[in-house]
Amino acid sequence: MRKEDLMMKFRKNQNKEKQIPKEKKPRVYYKVNPHKKVVIALWVLLGLSFSFAIFKHFRAIDTHTIHETTIIEKEYVDTHHVENFVENFAKVYYSWEQSDKSIDNRMESLKGYLTDELQALNVDTVRKDIPVSSSVRGFQIWTVEPTGDNEFNVTYSVDQLITEGENTKTVHSAYIVSAYVDGSGNMVLVKNPTITNIPKKSSYKPKAIESEGTVDSITTNEINEFLTTFFKLYPTATASELSYYVNDGILKPIGKEYIFQELVNPIHNRKDNQVTVSLTVEYIDQQTKATQVSQFDLVLEKNGSNWKIIE
Repeated sequence: MRKEDLMMKFRKNQNKEKQIPKEKKPRVYYKVNPHKKVVIALWVLLGLSFSFAIFKHFRAIDTHTIHETTIIEKEYVDTHHVENFVENFAKVYYSWEQSDKSIDNRMESLKGYLTDELQALNVDTVRKDIPVSSSVRGFQIWTVEPTGDNEFNVTYSVDQLITEGENTKTVHSAYIVSAYVDGSGNMVLVKNPTITNIPKKSSYKPKAIESEGTVDSITTNEINEFLTTFFKLYPTATASELSYYVNDGILKPIGKEYIFQELVNPIHNRKDNQVTVSLTVEYIDQQTKATQVSQFDLVLEKNGSNWKIIE
């Protein structure tokens, strides 16, 4: 091959090499996972919520403690002076004789308890032309409630013996008044006796305790004999003597001359290795000669061959 041909071939090969493009390196893109951001945000939120919950908890404890302290301060209020003032007023207000002088004296005495307005309101509440007299036979205060501004609402009941001619009767009534106490402790009634009601007997009936049949007759007799012996000694027993029958502090010495009569309707029920007994005990009071009826709910336990009251 000629030299010129060789040179041409060499140049063609060289041009081909120049035309071959260089291999491009791939670019690397870093993609942020959006779920990761959400997870981090949730953890931060959870941490803040937990911290806030702890903060609220301690704040609640502090607030509760302050609230209890405030209640204790409100409950400690001495109202004996208010009670005495109202009782003395009632003895004047509900007492008069069948005479002009007695009725006038009553009104004069009421000036020591009532405001001027209430004095005017009570003129002629007891009329001189009606032949009736009244005296207080009983008086009882039921409630004394602070109402703020140095005032107290006092609820009381009074028993009056009413005499009209030759006839007498007892009248039971309930009223409420308001008493104001100034900074020096002086008092005045600012509300006239107003009719109200007082608590009456509730219709509540406690659930009767019944035997569940869990204690056999032999054990029942043993316990009844033990309790009979104990309650015969109990009224005059010393603390040392009681310790043989009762755990310390369960029943304390009473030092009374009571004569044991009987156990009334003892009800026995087993509770694990113990026996509960609900019973009534009758005594004769040597001083009053009346029957003394006491009720007990006891828990007994047997140690070896001996029974003992543990609760």
